[in-house]
Amino acid sequence: MSWHTRDYETAIEELGSSQKGLTREEAEKRLAEYGPNMLEEKKKRTVFAMFLDQFKDFMIIVLIAAALISGLLGDAADTIAIVVIIVLNAVIGFVQEYRAEKALAALKKMAAPSAVAIRAGSHETVPAFELVPGDIVLLEAGNVVPADLRLIETAQLKCEEAALTGESAPVEKHTKTLHEKDLPLGDRKNMTYSGTSVVYGRGAGVVVATGTDTELGRIAALLQESEEVRTPLQKRLASFGQKLGIAVLLICGAVFGIGVMRGEEPLLMVLTAISLAVAAIPEALPAVVTISLALGAKKLIKQNALVRKLPAVETLGSITYICSDKTGTLTMNKMAVEEAWIAGTLYGSGHRVPDEAGGEFMKAIALCNDAREGSSGMLGDPTEVALFNYAREHGFEKSSVESERPRTGEIPFDSERKAMTTMHSTEGGAVSVTKGAAEVILERSEWMLTAEGKVRLDAAGIMKAAEKMAADGLRVLCVAQKTWTRVPEVLDPDEAESGLTVLGIVGIMDPPREEAREAIDLCKTAGIKPVMITGDHPITARVIARRLGLLDDDARGIMTGRELEKLPMEEFEQRVESIKVYARVAPEQKLKIVKALQDKGEFVAMTGDGVNDAPALKSADIGVAMGITGTDVAKEAAHMVLTDDNFATIVKAVREGRRIFDNIRKFIKYTMTSNSGEIWTIFLAPFFGLPIPLLPIHILWINLVTDGLPGLALAVEGPEKNIMKRPPRHPKESIFAQGLGTHIIWVGLLMGGISILTQALSIKSGTAHWQTMVFTVLCLSQIGHVLAIRSETESIFSMGLLSNKPLLGAVALTFGLQMTTIYVPLLNPIFKTEPLSLNELAFTLIMSSAVFIAVEIEKAIKRRRRDRAQRESAGF
Repeated sequence: MSWHTRDYETAIEELGSSQKGLTREEAEKRLAEYGPNMLEEKKKRTVFAMFLDQFKDFMIIVLIAAALISGLLGDAADTIAIVVIIVLNAVIGFVQEYRAEKALAALKKMAAPSAVAIRAGSHETVPAFELVPGDIVLLEAGNVVPADLRLIETAQLKCEEAALTGESAPVEKHTKTLHEKDLPLGDRKNMTYSGTSVVYGRGAGVVVATGTDTELGRIAALLQESEEVRTPLQKRLASFGQKLGIAVLLICGAVFGIGVMRGEEPLLMVLTAISLAVAAIPEALPAVVTISLALGAKKLIKQNALVRKLPAVETLGSITYICSDKTGTLTMNKMAVEEAWIAGTLYGSGHRVPDEAGGEFMKAIALCNDAREGSSGMLGDPTEVALFNYAREHGFEKSSVESERPRTGEIPFDSERKAMTTMHSTEGGAVSVTKGAAEVILERSEWMLTAEGKVRLDAAGIMKAAEKMAADGLRVLCVAQKTWTRVPEVLDPDEAESGLTVLGIVGIMDPPREEAREAIDLCKTAGIKPVMITGDHPITARVIARRLGLLDDDARGIMTGRELEKLPMEEFEQRVESIKVYARVAPEQKLKIVKALQDKGEFVAMTGDGVNDAPALKSADIGVAMGITGTDVAKEAAHMVLTDDNFATIVKAVREGRRIFDNIRKFIKYTMTSNSGEIWTIFLAPFFGLPIPLLPIHILWINLVTDGLPGLALAVEGPEKNIMKRPPRHPKESIFAQGLGTHIIWVGLLMGGISILTQALSIKSGTAHWQTMVFTVLCLSQIGHVLAIRSETESIFSMGLLSNKPLLGAVALTFGLQMTTIYVPLLNPIFKTEPLSLNELAFTLIMSSAVFIAVEIEKAIKRRRRDRAQRESAGF
């Protein structure tokens, strides 16, 4: 119901209440009817069900099948390795999901624990959960609003609603009836909402909604309804797993059939086909993904980004849109003086006002000010804190100025007068200082202070400066004073606030973060489109967006919540990619924006700090909450928390996300090329009249040692040089895109060809060690390959062999282990190997180096093409 459009007497009457409140009997009756004033949770999955869900991924099912096959073959080591990987991934996924369930619990904590209500004419402190519609609730500074209230009485009442509406400044409340039904929450100034807080004054209101019917309750419902989306990596790996499973079955069937047709022993071919099936499944892939994400998360902690859900690290690398809340994310969440007009001169925030011109003005804003310094920082109205700090920056401390001119009285600000006045005694008499809306102060002034002294007021000139400040999105205050021969006994507003001398005007706003513009420019360079979504006023949003470089002069790039509400989803989706700023939006509209972008195939990051951001944070591809100013609700719903509240930290996280995905692709390139080489070797040998070149034990050894150790070390590879100068990966791009699939096929064929050539030449030369030589060539070819693919384009010699020491160590260890299978007599019968002569070993080393050389040549060709393209684009 639109309670803000009803006068409060009608609201009380419709709710069946009165100024004396409900009787205790009626309150109990309504409590039974409406239920407790608390948020309800939907039925949760059991802990066991949550754990079982971790095993539903297709890649995990394929790995379970591989473990069973390995067990049947008697390969206990491979079986144990696969089972450990599966359980580790399940535990990590379970822990992440369990922690995410805390979001609603944090939302519940925002509810007020108790409230003062009028019951049967007397004041009673009652538990907040016992409040019912029709209760009359009293409010004072420091209270958390316990339910949604239609105000019936206010005395300088101001509420902090940033967490709910995104409005950075406290909102002054009143009891007047509003007539627009579809007003945004931030403009419903005769209402207060559950979960917001009272920062100044006092008031009373009638409860119009409790529990899940409140605005906070609606957000809780949205939070429960909004589903987390699968990350790009999860989608790609699921697709990869399905395609791989089908391909493995087809290839193994073909290998078995061809072998039997050639007269090979059926049992040997069964074991070979099954071994090949196990080898073709990259069981280390989940481990590499987990290790890559965990190392990335650890690195990001040092860069002030705390990752709550591991896949979020990689997801940032796929992000095409960042939808950012304005207040506290792109701005400082702290009001500051941006401009001051003093003695006919306009001073920007970076310009110091000379004492001779602005001395009286600085003293005035320090005196007519209730802000004070507390143990944990500044206390008071954010606007007054901004004035306090501005005076301090110019050397005028409030305490020292007040010691010269002690306050003797005051007339508090109210919405009728739109002014505040303080009286101060001086050596020769007294001075009063008045601040308020420019148009009001100018009407009550006769003089103005200039560099030449006191002159007649130029109201038109001052108003022109004030209007320009307002058009720039600044909150404008005019400051004036009046001298008295003595302190008056009674401080009358009509007398004190007339015949004033204007000292100047000041423009205040919540300014953009200095580093935010640079971060936005970096986002654009990286092909990411930043969008501002705020509950603040359109004028303020437009000014901030222009200063940050988000918006040019195109008026079509900004949309209000009211316009958004009227647009059908289909029509909105046609326009969504052209909108850069959204102002005065409600929580469900943030969800609408995120989902519209997702429907257009975009991957969306949503940043925010308020309760109003939580549903969109959860539904976005990645939710990023602010750690300092962020509410617990936002943090629990988010995938990642910025511990420094710095928008620029997101850019570092995007870089890390891209590096991680690059490294996962490198692992897939490495392991699938290796598997491809094994498959081609076994598959093609019969076509050349050669016997099966590898035994099942050889395949499983290569799979466990050669594929595993170097592959895991790729997880710590550094970023590519151009990592932040390329556009995001297309959300629907295959994991085999950009030549990865082609590389796997041609390098796999090369490996297979070299192995078969080694087999053919060895058999022709009459050596009895041909199978050991093929086994070694395939193993060492893969070691050369992993060194060559550390970068997509850069040569390993320009990168430096020591730039990835874990990989170098893994390569050395793998080489050493391979040599032990050849030269340790105890292992020869197990691995069906024989010691090679020095000439035979040298031959295998030469043959296996062909893969390394070929891939380095491929990269040199890529570099030449890249350099040519850059010269052409530069006009050379």
